[in-house]
Amino acid sequence: MKFILPTLQYKFDALEPFIDKQTMEIHYTKHHQTYINNANNILETLPQLAHLSVDELIQKLDQVPLDKQTILRNNAGGHANHSLFWKCLKQGTTLQGKLKTIIERDFGDINKFKKTFESTAMTCFGSGWTWLVKKDKILSIVSTANQDNPLMGNVFTNTSGFPILGLDVWEHAYYLKYQNRRCDYIESFWNVVNWDEVAIRFDLV
Repeated sequence: MKFILPTLQYKFDALEPFIDKQTMEIHYTKHHQTYINNANNILETLPQLAHLSVDELIQKLDQVPLDKQTILRNNAGGHANHSLFWKCLKQGTTLQGKLKTIIERDFGDINKFKKTFESTAMTCFGSGWTWLVKKDKILSIVSTANQDNPLMGNVFTNTSGFPILGLDVWEHAYYLKYQNRRCDYIESFWNVVNWDEVAIRFDLV
């Protein structure tokens, strides 16, 4: 199957003033589309893997020939990461119910959870992602470099788990609005987390 750009469930300006319209439009139509195009081009040479969904594919990178592994890791990873990222963005939702209880159990309280997430995102050197993952019924916060995803596993990312929330800390995700103020971008993120989607993903595994 050819990967395609997923349909956004909101307009480019729906996350204002926390994520600006121009950043959303460029990020979605240019950056994400480029990852998809590059992944599709490589998969044309790997018909044995072309039937996989992107999440299935990034869990089977060990089956990709070494000379194509890095480019597919980067671009299929970019597609998987951004597809999740868009779903996890929405204004007006509330952290509640079972997910809230589990976060409080695993991190002490909501404020400690947010501070740990923010600190992890701030100390992600260069380009990468910060994730809330579920593994063995426990939640934890991890970072990955570049377009790596925890689903790729320990061999590729030195971490593992099922991602239920992700934050893009590549500069292209925030620089037009926040310039070098990554901290402000990270703190603003809480205003646009789609907790309904995060709760759905929590219940998937």
